[in-house]
Amino acid sequence: MTKKRMAVEFGMGTDLHGNDYTKAAVRALKDALWHNSLNMADAFGFPRDAMIVEVLIGVTKPDEVDRAEVAAVLPYGSASVEVQEGGLDIPSPKGAGSTVMASAAAIVYFDITEEA
Repeated sequence: MTKKRMAVEFGMGTDLHGNDYTKAAVRALKDALWHNSLNMADAFGFPRDAMIVEVLIGVTKPDEVDRAEVAAVLPYGSASVEVQEGGLDIPSPKGAGSTVMASAAAIVYFDITEEA
């Protein structure tokens, strides 16, 4: 079997006041997923749990993201979550805190047998 990339979905999420990088990352992944309805599993005759989803998150403070909480957003399939430096922090005009922006990519794969 060969792991084949089938789709890439993108999203953006924010936490307006709490400086919560996990909340922004979760919202970014939800944004990527909730705007689409992928029925590839059905089209190929696979169970939905056969989906392999690689989630990439970009935030300015990667170590502050709870990867398990981000992975829990996915309704089915197996997930891996990688968090890297990216996103954006926008300082509050009053100097206390900032708005956190996260970007997300959800890359969907299936193991597919290739015919010779």
